[in-house]
Amino acid sequence: MLTSKQKKYLRGLSHKLQPIFQVGKAGVNENMTTQISEALEKRELIKVSILQNCFEDNSEVAREIVDDTEANLVQLIGNTIILYKESANNKQIELP
Repeated sequence: MLTSKQKKYLRGLSHKLQPIFQVGKAGVNENMTTQISEALEKRELIKVSILQNCFEDNSEVAREIVDDTEANLVQLIGNTIILYKESANNKQIELP
């Protein structure tokens, strides 16, 4: 679980990132969560965009991704989810 200070730090780092995954009308599936897990292992901090044609609630999509990838939800703002998961092999981010 991240502290508010750590979340604030990660939000600052994520500001310059572009979303690398998009959730569309098909919603969240197993293949997508596997790819998100792999991306989190490489990058530690990613953004996921929820498209307008996604019929699920944004908070439900975020919860589903967090549960399946065991990542930490940094922020859900509008249609963008910011996720963080400490990498076992590629540690790049040092949390305060």
